[in-house]
Amino acid sequence: MRVEARGPARVDLAGGTVDIWPLYLFHPGAQTVNLAIRCYASCVIETRADRRIVLASQDQGIREKFEDLTQLALGTSRLPLLRELVLFFEPRRGLNIKTSSQVPAGAGLGGSSALNIALCGGLARVTGKHYTRGQILEIARNVEAIVIRVPTGWQDYYPALYGGANALHLERDGVKREKLPLSFPEVEKRFVLCYTGEPRDSAINNWEVMKSHIDGEEKVLKNFDQITTIASQMREALLARDWNDVGELLGLEWENRKRNFKGISTPLIDRMIEHTRKAGTLAAKVCGAGGGGCVVFMVQPGTKPAVEAALVRMGGRIINFSVSRAGLEVRSDQA
Repeated sequence: MRVEARGPARVDLAGGTVDIWPLYLFHPGAQTVNLAIRCYASCVIETRADRRIVLASQDQGIREKFEDLTQLALGTSRLPLLRELVLFFEPRRGLNIKTSSQVPAGAGLGGSSALNIALCGGLARVTGKHYTRGQILEIARNVEAIVIRVPTGWQDYYPALYGGANALHLERDGVKREKLPLSFPEVEKRFVLCYTGEPRDSAINNWEVMKSHIDGEEKVLKNFDQITTIASQMREALLARDWNDVGELLGLEWENRKRNFKGISTPLIDRMIEHTRKAGTLAAKVCGAGGGGCVVFMVQPGTKPAVEAALVRMGGRIINFSVSRAGLEVRSDQA
């Protein structure tokens, strides 16, 4: 049996980091607004005639072999996410698993979570285990926390599962996804996505911010109140197609986020934002936790090519900003 699965990465427009439990419980009305993009993490899973488990990452150039699940459980792996997921799904037969990703390492686009979702979908199919999307999300989130050893947020898993534009309402009785009915062509012509070439570790940045919040640092608490308000207003502006407000809110989100942790921005990111204003940039912010990775730029209509060219001259790598309407996709050679 051969199974292929993929999940899209995401661009977060407002409300990131607040989605980490229990931070959002201290900020009534907390929500995160994001978009799934056509930049995918994928896996191919094939069953074997024996009990051997073969794990391979095309991007990292790593290939590992284990004689069976027992050896996998007792041994160590340079691919810990794959290891933990295989152990959870407990396949009765051996497997070949190969992963690949269009998402640059440390991009801040939720690439590891998209791969996590793809693997969960693929492993569920190949092992014949039936989980709802909500259950897949829980499995992915819990396993990722085991791997990175710090709390994880909610927002990366929903775009990977469902695609499209999302407002995630972070409430006391659970996280509720609202599908935002946006005109994707209208959105796509107004945004540029650039990889700065400076990978970062989101677990470190988010953990530093979370510790400051839990410690009751007044400045951080106030910033999160502001970010919560901005995310709510961002949702309203997108639904109203008020692009002036969207740009203003994107800039405000970035200014508040930078105050949380000094390593969130970098000199290169600051230069890119400043130098592209003449080409048409209205506002910009780092994707994910910051400290490098990708930056999303909102630009004036008709200036997208000029902004992209300016970023390339500064050493940036342009990633196609196109909304993925579909989330997790799983295909197999058996009905």
